[in-house]
Amino acid sequence: MTLTANSSAAPSAFAHGAGPMNPARFPSLQGRAVFVTGGGSGIGAAMVEAFAAAGARVGFVDVAAEASAELAGRIEAGGRPAPWWRACDVRDVAALQKAIADASGALGDFHALVNNVASDDRHTLESVTTEYWDNRMAINERPAFFAIQAVVPGMKRLGQGAIVNLGSTGWQSKASEYPCYAIAKSSVNGLTRGLAKSLGAHRIRINTVSPGWVMTERQVSKWLTPAGEDDIARNQCLPDKLLPEDIARMVLFLASDDGRMCTAQEFTVDAGWV
Repeated sequence: MTLTANSSAAPSAFAHGAGPMNPARFPSLQGRAVFVTGGGSGIGAAMVEAFAAAGARVGFVDVAAEASAELAGRIEAGGRPAPWWRACDVRDVAALQKAIADASGALGDFHALVNNVASDDRHTLESVTTEYWDNRMAINERPAFFAIQAVVPGMKRLGQGAIVNLGSTGWQSKASEYPCYAIAKSSVNGLTRGLAKSLGAHRIRINTVSPGWVMTERQVSKWLTPAGEDDIARNQCLPDKLLPEDIARMVLFLASDDGRMCTAQEFTVDAGWV
């Protein structure tokens, strides 16, 4: 069960036998500013497209400039304003916070922040050095905290806000292929719950969304083996494969006024695996 921001969108739900989607619409997102980390491809791109379709003013960062430009062009070609975006390595906290500030200058104070960026590269306990450890935490753990730090002043000015932190079910199912990733993702609930009370006083909500095994192009090309197909059939309660848009829909709900009384919680979208 893994999540990555550095992968292309998967085919539609219809291609996986789920039937055509008829998703809910969230009018409260119309005109609101939203920021997504790791928004250029994969799950992040699905979120950016969904927010844009809802009429939100969207900004995002991603290390993949080519995929980000393609996404922005596709949204604009579809009749929506092109999202604000910048190529950014989130390991550079100053660059991340500067991007958020510049995006806010263009789009306004952010009503919603989605901390999506992550990298689930495989590794073993024995192979981890202190340098590798620091690198993994600099991608999978640290950016969320400092992105929150950057958007909260604007949310206080708005008198409300919604923060969604992307967790993972991989560590909950005891997956052993990425211990550093598991450690970082297990800390997401601590971040969510540790800030919920202080932010809640300003009507800023903060929640975790934990995806199961989402069929991004990266996941399919790298790890969806016949054994993986067997794992899905054996462990999921629902037969259809999880898609990036399945995660995006939960995130939109939590970012919208429909989720106005949801905070300090973890919402799992994994087809019943965990």
